Amino acid sequence: MIALFNLLLITISLLIFSCTGANRNKNATIDERFKVGMENLENEKYLKAQSDFKYVVMRGAGTDLGDDAQYYLGESFFRNKEYILAIAEYEKLTRRMGYSPFTENARFQICEAYRIESPKYYHDQEYTEKALERYQEFLDDFPNTLLKEEVISSIDIMREKLGTKLYETGILYIKLEEYESAIMTFQSVIDTYYDTEIINDAHQGMIIALAQNRDIDKAILLLNKYEKVLIENGLYEDAKNKVEKVQKRLQRKEN
Repeated sequence: MIALFNLLLITISLLIFSCTGANRNKNATIDERFKVGMENLENEKYLKAQSDFKYVVMRGAGTDLGDDAQYYLGESFFRNKEYILAIAEYEKLTRRMGYSPFTENARFQICEAYRIESPKYYHDQEYTEKALERYQEFLDDFPNTLLKEEVISSIDIMREKLGTKLYETGILYIKLEEYESAIMTFQSVIDTYYDTEIINDAHQGMIIALAQNRDIDKAILLLNKYEKVLIENGLYEDAKNKVEKVQKRLQRKEN
């Protein structure tokens, strides 16, 4: 009987010790839990870091440490490649805690998250457009940022992608023989993405679409106007051949 009682005491003690160990983090102060979160973040234990920072955010609301934890909660999602979730956490910081020293970094990380989520040009470009919008807002709000060159480079990449998407739409219209729609689309590329590398392709597309739409005079005018840059980019001969082909076809019909 005594042996059974001792065994029961030992079992109870083990259970208490186990529960104590399991709840150690729960009973830790927010300072201790924040430090654990930072260690987990640096050691790439992102799920644990998320749990730690959520704890500090909840129990440290209205404190500097709680604000810092909100930023690092976003970081733990970002580093775990959960970019949309990261954006949501960064947004909480920028909306509620605009005075935080992490505001600029959080705003930049939101831009970066959208950029990373931006797909190839032939897919839907919602995230590309959001990235471009956020980058431009970031520059407006932080004109002297040390990240300025990086932001401008990313803006150029996003604009190139959007320009390419629109250009390919123009090419599709040509294939569908919707030449007026192609002309309007190429004009949009020329007007909006004039400073991107796709601009010369857009000029070539415009020339071909005009020719196919039987506006030979304007096609030839543009072919001559952009002859030099089209030659430099290997686009001249194809445009010239297509214009001449349409021109000959129209001449045969007249005869």
